[in-house]
Amino acid sequence: MSDFDNNDERRGPPALHSEKIVTDRKIFFLDLKENDRGRFIKITEDVRGRRDTIMVPIEVASDFVDALDRILEAEDGM
Repeated sequence: MSDFDNNDERRGPPALHSEKIVTDRKIFFLDLKENDRGRFIKITEDVRGRRDTIMVPIEVASDFVDALDRILEAEDGM
């Protein structure tokens, strides 16, 4: 699978920027995209061919990252 398999035309316009994270059983695709309502981050989890996706509007991306940071801080404190 190439880095851009998750960006085929059936799924909207091509990504403005993409990142890929590979773990033992999962692949995460993070794509910065844009549509008529604005920019958003599309996060796709691929587990052995099964995909789940969420969209995070760019306006709340910093809040999303802050929440992840708090979760990681809590994990470090356990």
